[in-house]
Amino acid sequence: MPAENCFAAATQTFRQNANLLDKIFGDLDPQEWLRRPAEKSNPVLWIVGHVIWSRSRVLALLGEEWTRPWLPLFARGATLADDAQYPEPEEIRAGWHDVTSHLNASLAAAPKETLAAPVGEKSPSYDGTVAGMIAFLAFHETYHTGQVAYLRCWLGHDGIIG
Repeated sequence: MPAENCFAAATQTFRQNANLLDKIFGDLDPQEWLRRPAEKSNPVLWIVGHVIWSRSRVLALLGEEWTRPWLPLFARGATLADDAQYPEPEEIRAGWHDVTSHLNASLAAAPKETLAAPVGEKSPSYDGTVAGMIAFLAFHETYHTGQVAYLRCWLGHDGIIG
């Protein structure tokens, strides 16, 4: 798939995931953000924090730095920390809305040259370009959106689609 098509699909996926995640965690109680079905499972708070971290990586690919002091807690490969080390759900939600606003603006203004630029050899980019990496990160986010949707139902809430 040409880089431009990959990027267009990824942009739409990010928008759709943002709408879904807003619905998914919109009415969770603060305690529910940290509940998990098993000891080694990630709670909603960690998954949403990880999606925020991932969106910050997309912004970095597009030349924008976006960070928060707590962001490293959710980086790729980070292990679960003690619950007290995590920010409150409201801070995560504020970070979510802020990173999403920045991401929407950066995606809309992304130069074609940037999208066509090569990324590192060990990158999971679909085609070796920044656009292909952004497309992979959109897929990655969709995977985690499904996890949060599952946890929402596990917590006793209604599903959000259908």
